[in-house]
Amino acid sequence: MTGWRRKAVGYAGATVALLVIWQLGSLAVDSRALPGPVPALAAFAGSFATELWPHLVSSSWRVLAAMTLGTVLAVPLGLLVGRSPRADAVFAPLIFLVYPIPKVVFLPVLLVLLGLGDASKIVLITLIVFFQLLVTARDAARAIPPGSVLSVRSLGAGRADVFRHVVVPAALPDIFTALRIGTGTAVAVLFLSESIGGRLGLGYYIVDAWGRLAYDAMFAGILAMALLGVALYELLELAEGRLCRWTRVGR
Repeated sequence: MTGWRRKAVGYAGATVALLVIWQLGSLAVDSRALPGPVPALAAFAGSFATELWPHLVSSSWRVLAAMTLGTVLAVPLGLLVGRSPRADAVFAPLIFLVYPIPKVVFLPVLLVLLGLGDASKIVLITLIVFFQLLVTARDAARAIPPGSVLSVRSLGAGRADVFRHVVVPAALPDIFTALRIGTGTAVAVLFLSESIGGRLGLGYYIVDAWGRLAYDAMFAGILAMALLGVALYELLELAEGRLCRWTRVGR
């Protein structure tokens, strides 16, 4: 069985199990607040092309833009800090002082400064992704065995060659792991930011449906946000498979 077919079978089995657990939970709770999967899926199918689609597009754009921006800013800086003792001495104290601060507390400030549109939400998610990737890239670059660098330098490689052929390939798997973990955090923060400010996005859609006691619509929005998270995770898996093929040997 090929890898893709095995994954498809696994997803199908997990989906069936989740639907069964969902249905049993709905029957046990016996409340309108927890509809079964059938009415929720019917609401999702009925509202997707009309009400739900614009919110899904807006949320997808925000999280993709934020994760791309955070990656582009954090990875080069993290690799540089990890390989340069001087840069590490300057930046490491600042990184580890700021990193533990929960960035979500800055949401009210960003809403005031940048408004209720895309900018405040993208900046907030970028901050969170940035520091997760920065710490991971730095630690991955620092963990490269000196022998790996010396063996390449003995062949006449310069600093740029070492980064291209040693540092980046060695750090990429850890960076992709951090990105996959950051996906769940990014989607969660996206929901929070959209539920507080603005009138467009899956977070707003879910909270608005909850306020109207339209629980079927609320779960339709939850399903859309879950699909967004799964899609992002699978895109990262695909990218890692293409860019880090040596890690897939023997799987």
